[in-house]
Amino acid sequence: VQLVESGGGSVQAGGSLTLSCVSSGYPIGAGCAGWFRQEPGKEREGVASIDRDGTTTYSVSTQGRFTIPRDNNKHTMYLHTSSLEPEDTAMYYCAVKGAGDCTLTSDYLWIYWGQGTPVTVSS
Repeated sequence: VQLVESGGGSVQAGGSLTLSCVSSGYPIGAGCAGWFRQEPGKEREGVASIDRDGTTTYSVSTQGRFTIPRDNNKHTMYLHTSSLEPEDTAMYYCAVKGAGDCTLTSDYLWIYWGQGTPVTVSS
């Protein structure tokens, strides 16, 4: 299984970015797919997840600003971000796990991870 993120970059506060996560070797729609982020020296934080039925979950800090669409035919999951804030600066990772609770608070339950794509938001 390989997950490859792309789309990260540097933007000014208030801007937007779309991150992509392409999955090979694992059907992206088979279970849970999610985005996490981590700043240097801090714990990894769940951002958003989508289950195999399309139900989405967002963290409190990203609710209303981020969305997590998925294209099963392209084996790709996205993270549409908007109204970005400097506090959103982090390395963003995509991950997948089997069906069930697509929890954002227990990252150890997620099985496969990508290498990450960096997002920097300047004020």
